[in-house]
Amino acid sequence: MRLGLAGDVMLGRLVDRYVLADPAVDPGWVWGDTLDLWRRVDLRLVNLECVIATGGSPWVPKVFHFRARPRALDALRAAGIHCVSLANNHVLDFGYDALRECLALLRGGSIRYAGAGETLQEAMAPALMVAGGRTVAVVALTDNEPDWEAGPDRPGVFYVAGDDRGLRPPYRERVRRALERARREAGFVIVSGHVGPNWGPPTPAMRALARQLVDLGADLYWGHSNHTVQGIEWYRGRPLLYSTGDFIDDYAVDPEERNDLSCFFEVLTDGARAAQIRLHPVRIATFRATRARGEDVTWLHRWLRARMEECGTRIFFDGDVGVVERPDSN
Repeated sequence: MRLGLAGDVMLGRLVDRYVLADPAVDPGWVWGDTLDLWRRVDLRLVNLECVIATGGSPWVPKVFHFRARPRALDALRAAGIHCVSLANNHVLDFGYDALRECLALLRGGSIRYAGAGETLQEAMAPALMVAGGRTVAVVALTDNEPDWEAGPDRPGVFYVAGDDRGLRPPYRERVRRALERARREAGFVIVSGHVGPNWGPPTPAMRALARQLVDLGADLYWGHSNHTVQGIEWYRGRPLLYSTGDFIDDYAVDPEERNDLSCFFEVLTDGARAAQIRLHPVRIATFRATRARGEDVTWLHRWLRARMEECGTRIFFDGDVGVVERPDSN
């Protein structure tokens, strides 16, 4: 089984204004020349860092509000995206009605979602898909925006809270139940985590959470929220992708962190475990993802080596592509 993962895909604001609003522009343009990467994998997952809706009002006092028109569905379909994570700090940027509209649009477009819903039960529910002859479950959670926590009768996200020791009650129990359900229904369980700060290496709390999720039943931890790619750690033979960075957006570029450089993560499995992760260099330019080249690849290779060293992980390069393999000892 080959899984294709990317971090934040933000189709709102200027991407919406200059791409999706123009009927002369193919919505698939936002993927640039990365489309061949998406098409080679069995299952395609992204974090949708905006709400797809026509209505709603900006959430006050939030500063940044990201909303994409329904044509964003055509952009997702152009890459064949199977599932989006909605447990993040932008899905409720335009309120509950916009979230409800987004959920309906995704269902109507046959795109599965995890991490948000009309109720806490829906937000906790795994998205189920079949790839490579195996059922895959995606559970999505976030520690951003506690006011957006879904309730028994309130829309919102699957919110969690923790510290350097891991999840705090009652969140640990909720996550345990969610992963037990996913484990019963699937042979491979992915947890999407939109957690931690926007910049810098994974915090002790992030590391504790990711490891605890594996202890509770996850086969792969897929992190995002941080604007840059961070290291990969192997824990009990399972990969912890602490941050998969940004993939499509309109953000200003930090010259030190280079949040315009990212990766397409191709995860290859053998049986029920990830065996190898291939990191294909990507650059965000003028509201689209493109294959990184030249000096951008050189810079990203240096960055990836340093981030992997922080996690005690070896990376080697097959041409431009970074390769991380499961240690034999695990």
